[in-house]
Amino acid sequence: MAEEKRKRILSGIQPTGTPTLGNYIGAVRNWALLQSDYDCLYMVADLHSLTVRQVPADLRRRTRELAALLLAVGIDPKEHVLFVQSHVPAHTELAWVLACNTQFGELSRMTQFKDKSAKHPDNVNGGLFTYPVLMAADILIYNADLVPVGQDQTQHLEIARDIAGRFNGIYGDTFTLPEGYVPAAGAKIMSLAEPTKKMSKSDTNVNSFILMTDDKDAIVRKFKRAVTDSDGVVRFDRETKPGVSNLMCIYSTFTGKSNDEIAAEFEGKGYGDLKLAVAEVTADALAPVQTEYARILADKGYVDEVLKNGAERASRLANRTVSKVYRKVGLLQLDK
Repeated sequence: MAEEKRKRILSGIQPTGTPTLGNYIGAVRNWALLQSDYDCLYMVADLHSLTVRQVPADLRRRTRELAALLLAVGIDPKEHVLFVQSHVPAHTELAWVLACNTQFGELSRMTQFKDKSAKHPDNVNGGLFTYPVLMAADILIYNADLVPVGQDQTQHLEIARDIAGRFNGIYGDTFTLPEGYVPAAGAKIMSLAEPTKKMSKSDTNVNSFILMTDDKDAIVRKFKRAVTDSDGVVRFDRETKPGVSNLMCIYSTFTGKSNDEIAAEFEGKGYGDLKLAVAEVTADALAPVQTEYARILADKGYVDEVLKNGAERASRLANRTVSKVYRKVGLLQLDK
């Protein structure tokens, strides 16, 4: 009996700063875990980062650092594909064709465009408006079956499916319609300072997030300052106790304990005990990743070789898709 073909998964992260604890729990940590069950392509999405003005030298440095961090988390570049988006030009080639099959109204309804336009009113550029099309190209070019998505990314997956469905309807079966993959727990970690908002590395308050590279002292200090409430009882309730619930979610992720077990563990204790316990398990979880990250980053040649090989493997897949799409839309292609 033939072995069942494994599903393909694609995900990316922008090199706009060191990933936060929220990125780690909600995405990056799961990327390593997915490798045993899926064929994985993981992308440093440097082109997407250009929608916000970048310092060129910083962007190059962060791209390599992020690749090293993904390797440190446990991504296996021999069995799976780790690459930088701009190293595979086929992404932007496909994006143009897809843009010509995307309606203006669809893009204008994207909530992230509205949010980012409000956040950066001095730079509301065309890329900010059309980047969902590039994101669709990232996914569709590899005919990914699954895309790990946070709750704020589901709209981008939906438009990718809409574009793929429209293209397939006009030109015949071409693209796989991707499905979203949402982890069962820890999908969304909130700000330590404003627990009704998602944890973000772009937050101006450095005490609102934990970076994956923060040392133990910084982690303890930030958790000690985490906003809770005046109730004084450790109990999970996202609506009325968002800060405490966020801490419990993080603690549950690293200990495997249920909310009821956590509530029982801290019954009769203060929030200070909970904060310190969360800080301890977080620091313990990140320590081995940080050690491996320092080792890998010190070997620039290794990181660059991994990215070169990843780009070659990704390009082989991507170029086949672009060639097929060009043929279907009627673009003349010459034999090479």
